[in-house]
Amino acid sequence: MNQWDQFLAPYKQAVAELKIKFKGMRGQFEFDNTHSPIEFVTGRVKPIASIIDKAAQKGIPLERLEEEMQDIAGMRIMCQFGDDIHTVVELLRNRNDFEIVEDRDYISHKKTSGYRSYHVVIRYPVQTIHGEKKLLAEIQIRTLAMNFWATIEHTLNYKYKGIFPSDIQMRLKRAAEAAYRLDEEMSLIRGEIQDAQAFFTRKKEFKQEEKN
Repeated sequence: MNQWDQFLAPYKQAVAELKIKFKGMRGQFEFDNTHSPIEFVTGRVKPIASIIDKAAQKGIPLERLEEEMQDIAGMRIMCQFGDDIHTVVELLRNRNDFEIVEDRDYISHKKTSGYRSYHVVIRYPVQTIHGEKKLLAEIQIRTLAMNFWATIEHTLNYKYKGIFPSDIQMRLKRAAEAAYRLDEEMSLIRGEIQDAQAFFTRKKEFKQEEKN
């Protein structure tokens, strides 16, 4: 366990730092009073058992985890609208505090299961007392609807070990398409939604000023 703790410590540091940076991006949009393509940010370090299971599935030797496993550190950036996803991807490409080594567009090219998301794999430099350590981390960018579907599918995957009954598989695909259509419909009334959100924010700020 001590060896695992030592191995995972830089990944935990990377997740903590990236959370602050991505939340800071959202804050900058708020300061500018413009729509933020980032709704919220989450991050995690993959549990040890999951790392071992995936290494066995992918044929990755444990001594090669750092070089070959891309998602030990995982970030999720949630967006309100589908168009926001590509805005976030461009924001990531324009940063100089990490290197993008791979990206996978599962929105334009959805998986056969119906899964949609945009994955960006980065090499992130972590500063340690022993010097700089460059680690791989995966960033998943998706809408709230896509995330809801992916969370349910991930949970069911544990139950069925990836082999879904045909009726469940069919319903999941239908649900994925329904989630995608929901995103499309929300995009069509994007202006109305943003106006309502701005009105609500101004009203809340006005009430707060009255209290002060």
